[in-house]
Amino acid sequence: MIDIAVLASGTGTNLAALLARPEVRDRIRLVLSDRPGAGALDLARGAGVDAKVIRFSDHPDRSSFSIALADAIEEAGAKGVVLAGFMRILSPAFVARFPGRILNIHPSLLPAFPGARAVESALEAGVAVTGVTVHFVDEEVDHGPIVVQEEVPVLSGDDPSTLHARIKEVEHRVYPEIVSAFVSGRLRLEGERVIWG
Repeated sequence: MIDIAVLASGTGTNLAALLARPEVRDRIRLVLSDRPGAGALDLARGAGVDAKVIRFSDHPDRSSFSIALADAIEEAGAKGVVLAGFMRILSPAFVARFPGRILNIHPSLLPAFPGARAVESALEAGVAVTGVTVHFVDEEVDHGPIVVQEEVPVLSGDDPSTLHARIKEVEHRVYPEIVSAFVSGRLRLEGERVIWG
């Protein structure tokens, strides 16, 4: 079993989906946010999970911020990291401290539409299908060995809000399954290979 920290910047809808799974909730040692008002913090505390804020603005650069995050995660006893709407780019030094043990969920079929505007970019490109990607994190942004992808159709008349709502439905179903497998040891990364079992 792997104890994890969850990093979230926003309302915490993916965190809520994770907390709804007892086998995942029981492995969460810490929820960290870079935003003091993040709803994810209240969700964590309401579930009896330790929650802390580490503000980016309190650090001189991304490297220092990432080190503070990694230190807090290790102090909490977590060995893995789950990104759930965390809107900061982590430094290579952070990734190196948790090699093969950082999961992310992204609202597109990577490598298409990386970055914070994935949903808007899919609509602007006029694609018929976008989706959800869960991947292990490496030193590049929205990159790393893919664990699972699921398509979400883009409907005529979609706007960022309607499309994102359908993507979120898929995220809330898929991510808890993957994180459950990760914390139980049924999912791991060996080199660049995703291993199940």
